[in-house]
Amino acid sequence: MLRVIEYAQRTDTGRQRPANEDSFVARSPLFAVADGMGGAQAGEVASRMAVEVLHEGLGGAGTDGTVAERLRDQVVEANHRIHERAQSDTRNAGMGTTLTAAYVDERRLVVVHVGDSRLYRVRDGVLERLTRDHSLVEELVRQGRLTPEEAAEHPQRSIITRALGPESEVAVDSEVLRVQDGDLFMVCSDGLTAMLSDQRISDLLAGDPPPGERGERVPLHQRVDALVDAANEAGGRDNITVLLFRVENDEVGQTGAFGAVGSPVGEQTTETHPGPDPRGSDEQATAVMPAVSPADLDREARRGDGDGSRNLIEASGPRQPRPAGKRKRRGLRAGPFIVLFLVFCVLIGGYFASQTVYFIGTNRGLVTVYRGLPYELPFGLRLYSSNYPSSVPVDEVPAALRPKLLDHQTRSLEDANSLVSALERGEVVTP
Repeated sequence: MLRVIEYAQRTDTGRQRPANEDSFVARSPLFAVADGMGGAQAGEVASRMAVEVLHEGLGGAGTDGTVAERLRDQVVEANHRIHERAQSDTRNAGMGTTLTAAYVDERRLVVVHVGDSRLYRVRDGVLERLTRDHSLVEELVRQGRLTPEEAAEHPQRSIITRALGPESEVAVDSEVLRVQDGDLFMVCSDGLTAMLSDQRISDLLAGDPPPGERGERVPLHQRVDALVDAANEAGGRDNITVLLFRVENDEVGQTGAFGAVGSPVGEQTTETHPGPDPRGSDEQATAVMPAVSPADLDREARRGDGDGSRNLIEASGPRQPRPAGKRKRRGLRAGPFIVLFLVFCVLIGGYFASQTVYFIGTNRGLVTVYRGLPYELPFGLRLYSSNYPSSVPVDEVPAALRPKLLDHQTRSLEDANSLVSALERGEVVTP
């Protein structure tokens, strides 16, 4: 069984921000970092709400679903609450937060992620990033339009394309990873990664003896301090939060408990802890998370009896003639279902037809290519989705061009991409 044997964390305001908008959970088996945005007060509110909702919803022996399902559900719930708060309170308008969380299960690591906070793993001395940034520059790198080196210096590298709060719905990345004995993990906000390269982070995390050799490890709290201090020395442009935790095998399995939710107070917070007491005597723990059982993995495979068995039973004896009245009522009952089926077919056909067209609009202040039709149905059902967020702010589009470019006129993908690409090259375009 896996267990966390050591962990340490530190959060710091940095050198250029007036307040710390980061919040975190650091208590085995849950480690999470949220980086708020939307102004000092609003950003702090959003990040704190995210970690509190994540923490409060995972406990309880009667909770249904696997760990991954519950984590994902809580992230969706956090998005809902933050969005509602932002809509109802003008002081928090526009607030949002990233969230990256890791839960150490009996044999696996469950990860949920939204935004540009990150999760790393050090295995056998090699640092590997396990999450993908939801940011403009990373999307451009994936498309081959920027190199990683260009992305690191891009003036719009701080623009994220996904966060909790700005929209009523959010897509959550989730993954279940295999874990090896001795793996070291780091969850951090972009206040660290914006200041330090992955190579520099790898150097500062070094300190374990080579595989197969004995030696003293550098304590995790020293590595946390080294990372935060280096980020500040490099400029400290943003709040910095770093969580480190190491896992090892333990023959006595345990579910673990967690309860410490961190929202920074003052300039710095640094803590280091041994692994949780197997006897469950930690007085700060407030919720217990049951381990994943084999039944969770088989839950969706279980099915009830199908219609086929009923048809066989019905056909096993001589068929008796039915009264005409019953046949008539059965025909009447089938009528509404046929109508509903036809309406459903028309709607589905219309939706797929809508996905063959594109239009140009805006998203978070950037000119964006959308796929679908620019309409929203009742209950918040949209007929469109973001296809490509450009690097061109709407404010940089000539005023005379905006009405024609952003009129939501449907276009082909080639036409829409050509117009946006010309804008990115600084060329004069005619919609």
